[in-house]
Amino acid sequence: MLSAVHNHPHADTDSIIGVVREDLSEVSHQAVYDVLRALTAAGLLRRIQPMGSVARYEARVGDNHHHLVCRSCRAIADVDCVVGEAPCLGASDDHGFAIDEAEIIYWGLCPDCSTVRSS
Repeated sequence: MLSAVHNHPHADTDSIIGVVREDLSEVSHQAVYDVLRALTAAGLLRRIQPMGSVARYEARVGDNHHHLVCRSCRAIADVDCVVGEAPCLGASDDHGFAIDEAEIIYWGLCPDCSTVRSS
């Protein structure tokens, strides 16, 4: 399961089930959900859910990276933290929280969708 997510970053659960079933045809939906939940809880996977999207999983964890999401085709790409140390952005008021991570999602159009719209 971990290798399926590693080889298909930002995949949704149904896509992961399809990949896993290529090797383990008998695996149940519930088993995949349970393993994804356990791997996420153990910190081996990261679950992301951009607004309007189903949950997606990635094996890139612990580096405080962010994401680009295409408004048209919903493609997702990783964005490294561009400046400073994690978290990349400082809150204007931390309300007493000890902030250790920032989650940023950039929205726009991917190159393919930008080309289609400008044509």
